[in-house]
Amino acid sequence: MSDDENPLRECLAQARRGALGRRAFFDAAARLGVAAPVAAGLLGAARAQASDAFVYRPARRGGGGVLRILSWQAPTILNQHFSSGSKDVLASRFFYEPLAAYDLDGSLHPVLITEVPTFDNGGVARDGRSVTCKLKRGVIWHDGEPFTADDVVFSTEFVANPETAAFTVGSAQGVTARKLDTHTVRFEFAAPRPAWTDLFVLQVLPKKHFAAYMGAKSREAPGNLKPVGTGPYRLTDFRPGDLVRGEANAAYHMPNRPHFDAFEIKGGGDSLSAARAVLQTGDFDLAWMITAEDELLKRLEAGSRGRLHFAQGGDTEYIMLNHTDPWTEVAGERSSPASRHPFLLDPAVRQALAHLIDRDAIQRFVMGRNGIPTANFLNNPAAFNSRRKGLPYDPARANMLLDAAGWARGPGGMRAKGAQRLKMVFHTSTSSPRQKVQAIIKSSAQAAGIEMELKGTSPAVYFSGDHGNPDTSGRFVADLQMHTITRGGTDPGRFLELFCSWQVTAKANKWLHRNLARWRNDEYDRLYKAAESELDPLKRAAMLTRLNDIVCDSLAIQPLFVRPKLTALLNGIHAPISGWGVETGRIHDWYRAG
Repeated sequence: MSDDENPLRECLAQARRGALGRRAFFDAAARLGVAAPVAAGLLGAARAQASDAFVYRPARRGGGGVLRILSWQAPTILNQHFSSGSKDVLASRFFYEPLAAYDLDGSLHPVLITEVPTFDNGGVARDGRSVTCKLKRGVIWHDGEPFTADDVVFSTEFVANPETAAFTVGSAQGVTARKLDTHTVRFEFAAPRPAWTDLFVLQVLPKKHFAAYMGAKSREAPGNLKPVGTGPYRLTDFRPGDLVRGEANAAYHMPNRPHFDAFEIKGGGDSLSAARAVLQTGDFDLAWMITAEDELLKRLEAGSRGRLHFAQGGDTEYIMLNHTDPWTEVAGERSSPASRHPFLLDPAVRQALAHLIDRDAIQRFVMGRNGIPTANFLNNPAAFNSRRKGLPYDPARANMLLDAAGWARGPGGMRAKGAQRLKMVFHTSTSSPRQKVQAIIKSSAQAAGIEMELKGTSPAVYFSGDHGNPDTSGRFVADLQMHTITRGGTDPGRFLELFCSWQVTAKANKWLHRNLARWRNDEYDRLYKAAESELDPLKRAAMLTRLNDIVCDSLAIQPLFVRPKLTALLNGIHAPISGWGVETGRIHDWYRAG
């Protein structure tokens, strides 16, 4: 296989999505040594491919009965912009809509726009400094008001406002949304922006219902819990942490949609019981985000009621090391960015931890098909995959490093340096696989003289945006923390912003910024800024891969495995679930047949 094959495939994928124009594709192909006639043939074939094999069959609106979803991580808020948990994005998507959603192949699918902007249709500027889109006409909000460009402009400004403290702020920073007419919006960028698609998959909010809550009052908006959107369903009942119900929107803007007359998302239980409720008992139509042990799932699959759907993408489960002190208050804040962790900044401790993670055992005994071992944070598409291998599982090497660094064994074989014990609290959300992964790592750590206390918190709390609760992932009041970061698109630019210094989470931003580890690196920041405006796809891919290498080589985090989006579906349920976006990204196209 040629070393240039992966970059060429990525260029073809970008051309198919409209993110790379014909001229730019030929230039990139020439740099890879591909002759013009061959490049023309490849481009023609790529554009001829169907971007989405899913076909919506219903010939009329309604008639599908009630769609029953079991979400063992119960939604706690119905506004995507105020939660770090995909459970809330899953639920809010029934009501609020984005301009576009991801297809099965990662390309964009129009939702509130007439067509996806491309170079060829003039929507994407050649200099990368603007993207223009046409909004659908005849779309109305659930309260009967018309959807217009004013709502899109407002939503962009609302999310970009620092005082709003939106989790999605990075997608709107440096963006000016301009209303060209009632149904045309141009997004202008402070610098060339090749990765603009993340802006289009943000849910649009109604200006009428949020204008009075711009900035610091954003959390008080009634629309956070009682959404008035343009989506295929209207809210009928919401009990945070328990239940969401909605009824079909009779005025929905897409023909013959929605198929289901109503829906219900029930929270509670655990991942395995959720899978069982679909695959074994048939009590629910769909169970979201299955994370149970693979051997148990195989037994459930043996029945005939349903199936497991694996949507491949780039979601990565990883352990982050806290770079601040979670046990000492600074100005009333633990894990304050003004503090430093007492021992996790020691290179010997970080290297030892890396040598104590047995990824192969984690896959063999816990994850199976649900987790592909990786030492890299950035995984997929292939053009962005690093060649770095990471440090191998080597307990003997871990012991040598700790000995040499002066971490001496004491009573019970546990290590300390002076008065500082080598004791870590390892926090994650409660689920059987995560607790088993914790146990595997703890066993290796304690054999090496590292005390490790395991802590599990209900997913409804751990992934919530409740800034008053110290057990959320955003607060990170622990030494180590583990969960999956969902990718949100094939372009990894926004994904890698998680480690930029301006995204450090803190009390000042209500613990909703994305750099939870509070890690800072000047080289990383500079390279990220440069990559943001690099229009050459090959140079940009190399820059983003280098960003992965910087954060992983620093051992600021420990990637564990790549996770497909795993959903249990009852037979007869048809749902285009993409591995690159939230599972309900195209909820308007779901239907029941047979």
